[in-house]
Amino acid sequence: MSPSFKGIGCMCLGVLFLALGDAVSKWLGETHSPVQIIFFRTLVSLPLIAVLAHFSGGLIKLRTRRPGVHLVRGLIYTGTMGCFVLGLTLLPLAEATAIAFVAPLFVTLLSVPLLGERIDAPVLAASLLGFAGVLVVVRPGGDAFDPGALVLLGAAVFYALLMITARRYGKHEHLWAMVFYMTLVPLVISAALLPWVWQAPHPWHWPGFLLSGVLGIGATAFITLAFRYAPAAIAAPFDYTAMLWAVLLGWWFWGEMPDAWVWVGSTLIIGSGLAIAYHDRRTTLKRRPTA
Repeated sequence: MSPSFKGIGCMCLGVLFLALGDAVSKWLGETHSPVQIIFFRTLVSLPLIAVLAHFSGGLIKLRTRRPGVHLVRGLIYTGTMGCFVLGLTLLPLAEATAIAFVAPLFVTLLSVPLLGERIDAPVLAASLLGFAGVLVVVRPGGDAFDPGALVLLGAAVFYALLMITARRYGKHEHLWAMVFYMTLVPLVISAALLPWVWQAPHPWHWPGFLLSGVLGIGATAFITLAFRYAPAAIAAPFDYTAMLWAVLLGWWFWGEMPDAWVWVGSTLIIGSGLAIAYHDRRTTLKRRPTA
């Protein structure tokens, strides 16, 4: 099997794990506070990250000279998780997933003021098309507008900031150090807030908390492998298979079925993302030195 096909397979599997983790969080969110869900998810994830770091070169990989950077990234990640878990409890799974797809567009636009990067005209046009798709899904001012959509947009902005900081400091810090401290901060914060929101889990909720953490780390590992095997322009578009899983899981467990506007908006958002990926691939090929 070629490296590209391995990358695509890992990406699809990682996205499946993400979708399953979102479904588990939505289910748990019917009873428990997002703070409690974040606490158990990070409590399970952190030791697994340490184990993966150990087998990827040793715990020395967790050393850092930039604790302040990791603290900021951890706070951003806390905001990402909090908004996203809360949004999952307020909106149908497929609609929440569609809105979350806008995060890469925020990365593209925010990279201009925060990283000093330039955006080509085709990328800007595709980004505006994606935001038009978000407006179609959210429908602000309409009868179908749900304030939960704003919470999901907040999660997308936080996630974009997380990716921008990863791009800014990823060359200077090891991957597992970035992931470890990013997970440690929300664990500490949620642990401090837990006494005020604690709800005794039912016996069948404990496997859900455990599964949420395992699925999160599995998704991170497989998506990381995907980008090692295949170029980003090939692997990244398969992130949109999450929409298929979200529709299936939402229909199966909650009887949710997206309306026509969600499908139209999702098509615009996904189309803009694919257009940006295609443009990046063409630009990369043009910049390669000829033989």
